[in-house]
Amino acid sequence: MDITSLIGILAGVGFVLLGQILEGGSVMALVQPTAAMIVMGGTAGAVILAFPQKDIMAGLKCMKGVFLGTGADFAGTIDLIVNLALKARKEGILALQSDIKDISDEFLKKGMELMSDGTDPHLLREILETELTFLEEEITQAAKFWESAGGFTPTVGILGAVLGLIHVMENLSDPSKLGSGIAVAFVATVYGVGAANLICIPLGSKIKCNYRQLVILREMMIEGILAIQAGESPNFIRQKLSVFDTTGKSKQAAAGEGG
Repeated sequence: MDITSLIGILAGVGFVLLGQILEGGSVMALVQPTAAMIVMGGTAGAVILAFPQKDIMAGLKCMKGVFLGTGADFAGTIDLIVNLALKARKEGILALQSDIKDISDEFLKKGMELMSDGTDPHLLREILETELTFLEEEITQAAKFWESAGGFTPTVGILGAVLGLIHVMENLSDPSKLGSGIAVAFVATVYGVGAANLICIPLGSKIKCNYRQLVILREMMIEGILAIQAGESPNFIRQKLSVFDTTGKSKQAAAGEGG
């Protein structure tokens, strides 16, 4: 689980509410279901209109990675590739076919299958890099989905505030209700600005950061597959692939083996 995402949301919202309390205000004054409905509903309608269904589903799907992580296991993947390289060097590439069936990552499995079928190295790289390009595009659009939502929410919040003020102006005959009415009207603006800057835009940034790790992992897989096909030394492959590991775990293992 990516605990930083949960901490970020709780800290952002929590400190805003704490500030409201310290200023002598009430948290319940910010609880306005109508304002929330206007902001959330209006923003949802705007992004649904702005994006095709594929990008909307990608944006929602990437939410899982924000809180649970993308599962990019660099050290484990390097160990797997090195073990396959050892077997390929001893028994030949065709001996890997039984091991390939047990690979859980579909991208690595596909690359290994193409390699064992004798696909030309240049064509193999082209096929895998094309698939990786589509993954990057999907991630980019998923991030844009949330960033665009962050652009819409403040405007929709202002719209909610204007609607509230219109209602206040309709009740000018009762001055005792003007103060509370205006306060309620501006809650929609708080929702809009808060949702944009504390949730939507940060979500877009986190999606790009998190899934960039997955892209790097797959770039590493491509290099590993081609290295096995070229018959490179398993130790050299480990050293080569450890460069991609942003966690640093496999670098330590590679340094230990090198020593």
